[in-house]
Amino acid sequence: MKNIVVIGAGTMGNGIAHTFAQTGFKVNLVDVQEESLQKAMKTIASNLDRIIAKGNLTEEQKAETLSNITTFTRLEDAAGNADLIVEAATENLDLKLKIFAQMDEIAPENCILATNTSSISITKIASVTKRPDKVIGMHFMNPVPVMKLVEIIKGYSTSKETFDRIYKMSENLGKVPVEVNDYPGFVANRILMPMINEAIETLYNGVAGVEEIDTVMKLGMAHPMGPLQLADFIGLDVCLAILNVMYDGFKNPKYAPCPLLVNMVTANKKGIKSGEGFYDYSESKKAEKVSPMFVK
Repeated sequence: MKNIVVIGAGTMGNGIAHTFAQTGFKVNLVDVQEESLQKAMKTIASNLDRIIAKGNLTEEQKAETLSNITTFTRLEDAAGNADLIVEAATENLDLKLKIFAQMDEIAPENCILATNTSSISITKIASVTKRPDKVIGMHFMNPVPVMKLVEIIKGYSTSKETFDRIYKMSENLGKVPVEVNDYPGFVANRILMPMINEAIETLYNGVAGVEEIDTVMKLGMAHPMGPLQLADFIGLDVCLAILNVMYDGFKNPKYAPCPLLVNMVTANKKGIKSGEGFYDYSESKKAEKVSPMFVK
């Protein structure tokens, strides 16, 4: 597999494209908005500069990596010779089903269709295609170029050949693939999201403040980042979407999103991506606690 298509130029999509391109794959990066594609390429270039500054990449390797990426606004123009398509769109079931149906119609017969979903059923996604044996989950972690883990999720019909090829490819990317079965939240988010949700509940109940909760988890539990800061980093809307998937899938109240999380997303306080979440990321107020109006 040499020709890779990545759908979605957001944080995960550009990170996935960066990782494949830096490893020598030819990557077609697709997004419906040209502006998003331009922003993604600037982000990739900036991230490559950081690697150069650490002495782990040369200017020539940066240029080669960027030359491996071609941008498109139409999947039809990008997927004709694809060996693997990785969907990295918003964590929304209806959108993913629509994209996979389109991918199935356009992609070559032997092309593997992968999704970077962090919680949605691979079996459900595969059901809208005529090649469920070639549909698989590749759940990369953010930031993709840095984080080693990739959850490889098998749907009900995913073939052993497909799994083996994606597992090996992930190793070739320098990642550590972990085999996971297809249940809501998989492993990473089934464990992580209840912890984040409980941290939000702790804030909501007035037990402690934002910085205090994060400090306890960093210093007491050796977490590199507190759960509320991590939620901001992931995106509060993404956290809410994942919790809703698990709540719907397991029908267990322990996965019900905290009302504070729901209210913050409704108020467009989504974390780093919106400039404010549990912390304020504006230039004038970086790393300050969120306004008290969002605490209750």
